[in-house]
Amino acid sequence: MIPDNTKCGLVSIVGLPNAGKSTLLNNFVGEKISIVTHKVQTTRSRVRGVSMVGDTQIVYIDTPGIFKAKRRLERSMVDAAWSSVKDSDVVVIVIDAYRGVDDKVKRLLLEVNERNCKTILALNKVDKVKRELLLSLTAELSSISEYGEVFMVSASKGDGIEDLQDYIATLMLPGPWLYPRDQLSDLPERLIASETTREKAYLFLHQELPYSLSVFTEEWKVLRDTSIRLRQVIYVERDTQKAIVLGKSGQTIKKIRISSQKEMSNLFETFVHLFIEVKVRRNWVDDPKSYDEWGLKYDI
Repeated sequence: MIPDNTKCGLVSIVGLPNAGKSTLLNNFVGEKISIVTHKVQTTRSRVRGVSMVGDTQIVYIDTPGIFKAKRRLERSMVDAAWSSVKDSDVVVIVIDAYRGVDDKVKRLLLEVNERNCKTILALNKVDKVKRELLLSLTAELSSISEYGEVFMVSASKGDGIEDLQDYIATLMLPGPWLYPRDQLSDLPERLIASETTREKAYLFLHQELPYSLSVFTEEWKVLRDTSIRLRQVIYVERDTQKAIVLGKSGQTIKKIRISSQKEMSNLFETFVHLFIEVKVRRNWVDDPKSYDEWGLKYDI
């Protein structure tokens, strides 16, 4: 039964690539719903995660990292991030404290400030920085722009997350929930499956492959025993990239498949039979259908 006095709001999580936005979102929600790797620019679409604080529903939007875009896909990703800012009630700006303040950070803060939105500054990775440096960093950031509050967190360790989320809850306005209490994300299961395998590919391939790799779930079939049969295709742009993904005697793709299958079986709470092909699809980043699946605009 839904309470009478509910609150709800949209909160965008923005920052530079690798600032820890996806890890922060997963902490807020309490489950892994957004891809997390050490490779930059891996979050492509806007991932919505849903969290409950008492009778307050917070809908978080994990945005692609904001950076200087050159190619069509990059421009679409950055546009998605700024569109989320415009639609949100609150914006959490995630700053990598270990990286500090450089021109890219300053530009991000000023661009957010220009949009006149309610902001919270989250200094992430504070476990890697000495306290006296954190105080000077906070002062420097405050001299660039104004924020509602500043929180020091470590998304990877979960430190400071509860206090940050409790504060965010106080900013939400009275209104009906957008999702059922127990729903964690609005991502369709096919896309979650695709993102899970894409994450594993990045983790096993490290820097050997550019981030222009994509995974599509071509078949999803629930079997009589309630297990799921999935057929996925990993698309790359060149034959040399295909060879890297497959690995010697197919060992790399085997590792990717086993790791992804295990995680998906836990996510979907049933055994997943996963089959993966690797195909060359030249210029797939210019295919409008790919952008539709990610929820991105093609003509940017």
